[in-house]
Amino acid sequence: MTPIQVLFLLTSAALLGLGYLVVTTHNLVRSALYLIGTLFTVAIVFVLLEASFLAVVQVVVYIGAIAILFIFAVMLTRKVMQDTGSQSNPNWPWAAFVSVLLFGGLTYILVSWPGSSVTAPALNAQTDMVQELGKALVNPSAYILPFEVASILLLAALIGAVVVAWDRD
Repeated sequence: MTPIQVLFLLTSAALLGLGYLVVTTHNLVRSALYLIGTLFTVAIVFVLLEASFLAVVQVVVYIGAIAILFIFAVMLTRKVMQDTGSQSNPNWPWAAFVSVLLFGGLTYILVSWPGSSVTAPALNAQTDMVQELGKALVNPSAYILPFEVASILLLAALIGAVVVAWDRD
């Protein structure tokens, strides 16, 4: 095994462990911090795949914006979280069963898909991929609508955090 493969396996194990901690931790602040660790390990996977632009976007957008927004929302709504009741749903075994079934179905589809064994064509070194991505993000027939919807979603989450934290007195 090459050192890159070992690093990938270690990063993948850390990614799975942190992802598990995100969904099983009862403390929301710790869960948000585990989410930041999970997103950072995804950025490391992008670096190992030589997708440096995606790694930078992962750190700046997801860790720098969304995860910090989650932490602000948790801290702004701390007084709302005084509920001491059980935080788990009694139907969690059904959810686990459906999740395993869905995972098995998706795995079967990916394994039986004929395109899974096809390798990607070599990239042309003459094109600037970041410039092409920038053009695609602002092109009305490409990705401008999802880009704007994501920004509206983030704005709505921020306004929702302010409304929940608003002192009505």
